[in-house]
Amino acid sequence: MKLIHVVEILDLAMGGPSVATAGFAAAQALQGHDVAIVCYDSPGLAGALASFRHYPAFERVQIHAVPRGGRLEAYTASAAGKVFATLFPGADVVSVHGLWRPMLGKSIRIARQLGVAYSIVPHGMLDPWSFRQKAWKKKPAWWLGWRRHCDRATFIRVLNADEARLLQPLALKAPLRSVPNGVFPEDYAALPAPGGFYRKYPQLRGRPYILFLSRLHYKKGLDYLIEAFAQVANRLDEVDLVVAGPDDGALQTLEQDIARHRLGERAHVVGPLYGEEKFMALVDAACFCLPSRQEGFSIAITEALASGTPVVISEACNFPEVAQANAGKVVGLNAGHIAAALLELLESPAQREAAGRAGRDLVLRHFSWQAVVAGWEAHVRELRAAGARPRW
Repeated sequence: MKLIHVVEILDLAMGGPSVATAGFAAAQALQGHDVAIVCYDSPGLAGALASFRHYPAFERVQIHAVPRGGRLEAYTASAAGKVFATLFPGADVVSVHGLWRPMLGKSIRIARQLGVAYSIVPHGMLDPWSFRQKAWKKKPAWWLGWRRHCDRATFIRVLNADEARLLQPLALKAPLRSVPNGVFPEDYAALPAPGGFYRKYPQLRGRPYILFLSRLHYKKGLDYLIEAFAQVANRLDEVDLVVAGPDDGALQTLEQDIARHRLGERAHVVGPLYGEEKFMALVDAACFCLPSRQEGFSIAITEALASGTPVVISEACNFPEVAQANAGKVVGLNAGHIAAALLELLESPAQREAAGRAGRDLVLRHFSWQAVVAGWEAHVRELRAAGARPRW
């Protein structure tokens, strides 16, 4: 099949949607499909492509980087439209990652004009919490075009059953199909030996640490994390916190919260971690914590589980399989509950070890990119058999 992915920015600093798009495309190329990604050129694109080159078959994915242009391009996506008009004829499916942006809307309009099947991957952007953020812009955009785009899609790809449930009040006309994100098991076959992260960050002094690894953004629940860690620190003198990720607007508040709780010597903000350094941090961590206010399907959680690191996550992460597999703790968005879950794991090495094994088995069995793509292909075959096509 000829498959095209449209994502506005392909940049590691943008988090899950960029990484998931690249991984999905590489897995499709590995299956022998003709795959392309269209995105805007950006300062982080070269670094992202260099990072993604270790994915199996990523070298077969065609990358079409549209010049960013100025304000006119930002509103009209005219340069992007010319690329879409050239690439889309003959495509089997165009996958549009995200909503709201003019470039993404332009890709849908051109796909419809050409009679090409398209799916929309909201990446959690349509759930109630996300919809409420900047609602003054999103509600008009929804009724002026995005509602129609979603209704007329060949299908909406949701990342899990919770996302499908959260979309039910919208009563979309397009069918919903659940296809999660994943990892390449090859990346986890030979993880770094323990101790590498401690050598790189001697300020940890070899102490056990809780790892946060994500964008520093309000929705990631850093305020809950610091409140919870303050409670943990009062109980356990020997445990530290490592906060890793690019700043996305929350760094200043994070530093203020650390100072307010007098955690400066025990909370370490280390910036973004990629590649081998990221895996070193996961391998050495006592546990991983992501108390998000909202997630579609977190790549960071999936990577932690695949690395054998037990996790403590919020219910809003929409990853109930963690609790079902005993791979960690899923708790309400409450600092006391988060702290209690962290303490339970930190005070029981045997429980941490068992949870780490369970999480690794869960991901490598059910969330490999190869299995994910096989499921996606089954949905496409089903819809084709039913005569699905873009609805006008």
